[in-house]
Amino acid sequence: MPPPPTVPDVSVLHALILGIVQGATEFLPVSSTAHMRILPALLHWEDPGAAFSAVVQLGPIAAIIAYFRHDLAKYIAGVFRSLKAGKLFPEDDTDARLGWYTILGTIPLAVAGLLLEKHVDTTFRSLNIIGVCLIVLALVLLVAERISKRNTPLERLAFGPAMAVGFAQVLALVPGASRSGCTITTGLLVGLDRESAARFSFLLSIPAITLAGLYKLYKVVHHTHLGHAAVPYLLGAIVAGVVAYVVVRWLLGYLGEENHTTTPFILYRIMLGIAILVLVQIGYVDANAGAKPLEPAAQGASARLDIPMPTHLASR
Repeated sequence: MPPPPTVPDVSVLHALILGIVQGATEFLPVSSTAHMRILPALLHWEDPGAAFSAVVQLGPIAAIIAYFRHDLAKYIAGVFRSLKAGKLFPEDDTDARLGWYTILGTIPLAVAGLLLEKHVDTTFRSLNIIGVCLIVLALVLLVAERISKRNTPLERLAFGPAMAVGFAQVLALVPGASRSGCTITTGLLVGLDRESAARFSFLLSIPAITLAGLYKLYKVVHHTHLGHAAVPYLLGAIVAGVVAYVVVRWLLGYLGEENHTTTPFILYRIMLGIAILVLVQIGYVDANAGAKPLEPAAQGASARLDIPMPTHLASR
């Protein structure tokens, strides 16, 4: 039986740089998937592919679980209390309600991710699509900032608005949309204050990126072996986790101030989107390079394999 194919090589330096980018953008409303697609294209590096994404995303997963560990313990206990009492959304148990909102709000993304799996790592990775999504979602976030009442704390979030935020995660399957961007925007539109919108976005990200990360990791382990690439891959994951933890802590503090808005992220998204579209138009980067996974059968048993899988369930 031929050995499983190896994953693409990534140097230690590239892994560290990509780990920093992944960690810095995973929970900001700027699309980590877009940045992980854009950076190698701009620097003319080999696309690290789905295998690298699967491993490096373990860092942000660990970071977000560590940051919200106390909240998670309360919400899990609340869910079990509600099951014991026979009430899914008890009005007098905020922890139970938020626990259920987090669980149920993840289902639309999981279903859509499986249905669109073949497109997520191919068609959707076009730099033209990424550039347009960066701009369009920035404009939607701008509208949300302008019209949001921002008078609802997380503790008063109702089922309908919570599910609207959950369904918004589906848009994050397209790189450039940003999972946190879509959920924070929708949170503002349903009346949450900025910090509450960000906090609920992060809570929803825990099952979303954990399930996606474990699914991707399973495919990597099942279809490939890391070999000597394991060291840079794991270093990238560690760096991504440390940076992601710092970013989450900073963003919640930043949005907790009334005079701090998401305007810097809106402007950044618009400028980055325009820059990408211009670079594609002038031919500096290929819009579709790295947007098509290799076909294992056509490459032979010893070929490197980039596995098609839903790499954008978490963020992006």
